[in-house]
Amino acid sequence: MSEQNILLQASGITKSYLMARQELPVLKGIDLSVYKGEMTVIVGPSGVGKSTLLHILGALDRPTSGKVLLDHTAVFDFDDDQLAQFRNKTAGFVFQFHHLLPEFSALENVAMPGMIAGRSRKECFAKAESLLREMNLADRLDHKPSELSGGEQQRVAVARALMNDPQIILADEPSGNLDMKSSEALHELLYRLAHENGHTIVVATHNRELTGRGDRIVELYDGRIKNDSRSS
Repeated sequence: MSEQNILLQASGITKSYLMARQELPVLKGIDLSVYKGEMTVIVGPSGVGKSTLLHILGALDRPTSGKVLLDHTAVFDFDDDQLAQFRNKTAGFVFQFHHLLPEFSALENVAMPGMIAGRSRKECFAKAESLLREMNLADRLDHKPSELSGGEQQRVAVARALMNDPQIILADEPSGNLDMKSSEALHELLYRLAHENGHTIVVATHNRELTGRGDRIVELYDGRIKNDSRSS
């Protein structure tokens, strides 16, 4: 792939945590380039640092050392307030446990990132409705999360991630809490977003079926990249 197609570049990423007065290294020097319009899947055993790496790539957490460039912008040069604004406008997140606000409807949950970004309520609600229709949730606009199935909640979460037209979507075990049918539907949705809509997606997962849909598989082991390969 051409360097011109690189959207995100991580260099020398390390991350350590202090536990019982001892430093616990989780990531030990990660170099990774993410290319536009691809679905990159990060795999590896539990505790290897997949979620930690994903959170750093999405600027949810700062590395101990190293840098992340998103579209040539040095992400961690921002202070925390600037970083939150940058993250809101450039990255969309999908988590295993949805993190939908229980007191708000599906429509309101999806519109929220847009309103946080300062867009008008009318514009945000129109965009949120359009996204939910794309997710085949036109009849669930006014339903609260407790009134939705797990698969429906996760599709709401995907719509929310798309609200601000992010440059990159990051998904952490997105089907980890779903049944097989809902998982397959979600995997197909993520695949379509990358290959038909041109979104750049990075997924951390244990799921073999989702791994098989990736354009690129990055395997972590002991805090380092063990293997980086493209699907045939």
